[in-house]
Amino acid sequence: MEFGNATGGNKGIVLPWVTQTSVVTGAVPGTIVFDSRAAEQKVYFAKAATPNSTVVSQWVDLSAGALTPTTAFTPDTNLENNTAKVLVGGNPVTDTTPGVLVLGATDKAMVLPRVASISDIASPSAGMMVFLTGTTTTPINQLAVFNGREWTFWTKP
Repeated sequence: MEFGNATGGNKGIVLPWVTQTSVVTGAVPGTIVFDSRAAEQKVYFAKAATPNSTVVSQWVDLSAGALTPTTAFTPDTNLENNTAKVLVGGNPVTDTTPGVLVLGATDKAMVLPRVASISDIASPSAGMMVFLTGTTTTPINQLAVFNGREWTFWTKP
């Protein structure tokens, strides 16, 4: 799955908003969510303690160091279909991995939306993620996440 184009664009992917990581039912390692609580407003990544484990041992803060937005977010009032799921790759009959967008292929990867600079995105949404390709004056090869107030950058877990 690929978003945008290889040389960079001006769009990102917005993560699912949750009220806290502990309410994410059946999370597996690799799950990424946006915690929308007023005291948090951070992007979290579910991590396993051992290789090939399907048990989440820790939620890693990908927004580390970011200031909490000054205005709390108001979730939309649209009813949510808790069973909605898009499975890309894998077998829909046997795949029970929970998630809104599940990448089930074992031999493929998702390419995040690529941007040369975060300034290319005029109005980022809280929970947005992009991959920075960089320019001669900006960093390269970084995951950038937006918490509604500012961007934070991640180079490794």
